Amino acid sequence: MRWLFVVAGAAILAVVAAVIIVLPSGDPEPVAVRSAAPKPSSTEPTPAVSEFTDPCGTFDTDKKAPYAVTGYWITPKSNPCTWRKQLQEIHSVGGDTIIRIGYGLQFRTVNDAGEILKDGTVDSLYEPCEEDGLSCHDAAVQDLREANPDNRVGRVYVYRTDELFGQDLFRCPAMEHAVEVGKRTYYRLITQPDGSDDATCDFSSKARSYDLILVAGSNQGKDSLTQLLDLGDQFGMRVFPALPLAPRDSKAKIRAEKRHLGTLTTLTRRILQDYGVRFAGRDSLGGVYQPFEVQMSATLATNPTLEVYADQHTIVEQELGKPILISPYLDARKRVAFGQTPKQVAEGFKALVKTGVGIIAPQDSRGTGKVGLFWPDERDNEVDERLRSMVGESTYDTAYHGSTRDYYREMAAAREEMIDQGYHVELWANVEAFEPSGEQPCAPTGTRGKTDKKRLDQAVTMAGRYVQKIVSYMWSDFMTCGDPSLETEISRDWQRPIAVDAIRRPRDIQDGVEVRGYNLKDGTVTITWSGGTKEMVVSAVGWLDEDPIEEELPVGMATAWVPFDWAQVPAGEWVQIGVKLPSGQATTEPLHVRISTQAAGTEGAN
Repeated sequence: MRWLFVVAGAAILAVVAAVIIVLPSGDPEPVAVRSAAPKPSSTEPTPAVSEFTDPCGTFDTDKKAPYAVTGYWITPKSNPCTWRKQLQEIHSVGGDTIIRIGYGLQFRTVNDAGEILKDGTVDSLYEPCEEDGLSCHDAAVQDLREANPDNRVGRVYVYRTDELFGQDLFRCPAMEHAVEVGKRTYYRLITQPDGSDDATCDFSSKARSYDLILVAGSNQGKDSLTQLLDLGDQFGMRVFPALPLAPRDSKAKIRAEKRHLGTLTTLTRRILQDYGVRFAGRDSLGGVYQPFEVQMSATLATNPTLEVYADQHTIVEQELGKPILISPYLDARKRVAFGQTPKQVAEGFKALVKTGVGIIAPQDSRGTGKVGLFWPDERDNEVDERLRSMVGESTYDTAYHGSTRDYYREMAAAREEMIDQGYHVELWANVEAFEPSGEQPCAPTGTRGKTDKKRLDQAVTMAGRYVQKIVSYMWSDFMTCGDPSLETEISRDWQRPIAVDAIRRPRDIQDGVEVRGYNLKDGTVTITWSGGTKEMVVSAVGWLDEDPIEEELPVGMATAWVPFDWAQVPAGEWVQIGVKLPSGQATTEPLHVRISTQAAGTEGAN
């Protein structure tokens, strides 16, 4: 993975500026990707050993079928052996990054007995929490009143997790502590409502209203995040644990509730202080994941959720010095009032960058049917039948403001603009490994169904040119659902080439084409136009760079060049470019490009 956060030198920019990019008709010129930081000496951690054994069994740490997608979301599991099995499976298909789904901070009320309620009844998760015969809420009230008779608990919050925190979670140990009950450890935090988290721990000189945060954690031996990081060390992977999810606005669930941001800030600070002590120097801790999703839109700057992003970024910077990863979603549908154009999404991207997040991994939204995968010359084609549950029977042009490729191109351009302004951010692609619906739903709830590797290859093709890394939501259940599962399809077909980009580029005195993509070694570049088809074996007539270092490219992406006389292609004609291997495996999604009729090496491609 490219861990890049500093703007590259002028020499690299000069090289990239000379490149003529192949552009679709009517689309603005994409920004040539340029490096935002020097290349690291190692792009990902190295597995600790080739094989290790623990109570869950013996696990192989070799990569057997490295695919273009190199990161996946996983959900918390009570059985630690499940995680070991999942990480082995993910690493086997080239995964080097784990993003963990987390839990949310919730505002709650209590009854007269001080018991925490959920939907009007006592919440069984927090009911066991007692101290000296009192509920944990009433015990906190008693301790506060002993410090000052007029102190009180104004608001109550709960947060559940499977983690086991250390003493650095507490700011004021005289008032805050852990309560162990059976399989749970409850952490009692007493905080200021405004999020200031006063370090003086003075509860007596002035009467105040405090917030009580009751965290239901684990008491099952080893901390779950420690287990994940240990596995990350074993497999050479980076882990992004989730930050606490902000309480949602009761009137607009897609927004965070501003009244609770101070308490959320305090809880986030405490957890990251604990991480900073317990996980200092852990390379497997790649950063943290912000789980509150927002839609990429031109009006995103006015969304109060961005205050959550900004506050939590500041804390992460102070306590960890690692990036926040967010994964907003796209909606390109024309028939809904909130559908956004690529330009509007680019404005949303800029607003997100200004909050200080380090990695933005927009959902490609093909799995939910909110964006389509199509080329500019396919706008009048009927949509994929798997999308009809979302957009009906229509053409792509009728259904969507643009294609996935249009949106990632505009976000890549916005990223370059923000880097020029001094911001440090990476653009990843979160390709959704599911369909809007299916005969066999893959998730425990809902109708989302299995997709196939051909469609996933198509998603990689559309986004791969513009991003620094490709990740996918999510491993289970979408990658392991069905027969054969998507995981099995990848394991069988991982060597198939995927082309993501074609650039008209001369070499010496020869006109030619440079192709970027995966699994290009021993490949034959195939160019099809009205004049016929030409096949060129890269090893015989061109060159291959399996590890390009001059630009930011996802892990595993290579570049191949072959000679081709573009003058033989009629002006304005669409050309299809693919790659095939001696095994017969060929790109399932050829590139659709057209170029300027000007001489090679000149500006003005369109």
